Amino acid sequence: MVNGQKIWTSNAQNSEWMFCLVRTEPDAPKHQGISYLLLRMDTPGIDARPMKQMNGDSSFNEVFFTDVRVPKNQIVGKRGDGWFVANTTLKHERGGLGDPNAAETRFRSIVELMKKETVNGDSLMDHPTYRDRLLKLQARMLSMKFNGMRIMSHAIREENPGLAGWIVKLQGCELNHQMASMAVDIMGELGILFEEGPYLRDGGIWQHMYMTDLGLIIGGGTAQIQKNIIGERALGLPKEPKQEQPA
Repeated sequence: MVNGQKIWTSNAQNSEWMFCLVRTEPDAPKHQGISYLLLRMDTPGIDARPMKQMNGDSSFNEVFFTDVRVPKNQIVGKRGDGWFVANTTLKHERGGLGDPNAAETRFRSIVELMKKETVNGDSLMDHPTYRDRLLKLQARMLSMKFNGMRIMSHAIREENPGLAGWIVKLQGCELNHQMASMAVDIMGELGILFEEGPYLRDGGIWQHMYMTDLGLIIGGGTAQIQKNIIGERALGLPKEPKQEQPA
């Protein structure tokens, strides 16, 4: 039986299934003895409670498990090998969070926004400070696009992309947040509006993205964790020293 609590479960209140990592061998070492389970959300003992986020949505949930019985055929892989399965899952999740195609679409929307917005009657596209900031974002967007092509080439050849794959989540999520931040700045005082109002531009999508993307820098492994992973696994740097425990 599963007993415990899990937080930050995406769309649990609307889902029919979820996956969950549970410790099934309590005496096993830290990253062993964990099993990867598939659970039906209508299983007795599962309670999903939506959480209010700073962007106004409730897409994350806190899930409680009370004496939840799980059939043996709902274990993915072998019992106790869940950490390996979880890392594979995270690899695909991180790649999706930093999708370069989505970043390019967002960048084009910012270009159109700069053409429409004006300061003292002049288009922001003609403003050197904003144009310089836009070009810096374009350079980062294109570098992520070409990096995505590199990853695709590795996939076609059935090769490990190495460092090219590790940086996608870290760089992609930070780039998305920076683009949303610029869009908010472009709108000037109207950029601070949120939710509803007669002066809200584009339904407040940029403000919503700004809040959401800030959370995604944390989701799927924080930026700090991503940097440690890149340093240790991709660059071969030594692990960060651990603080000694008192005797």
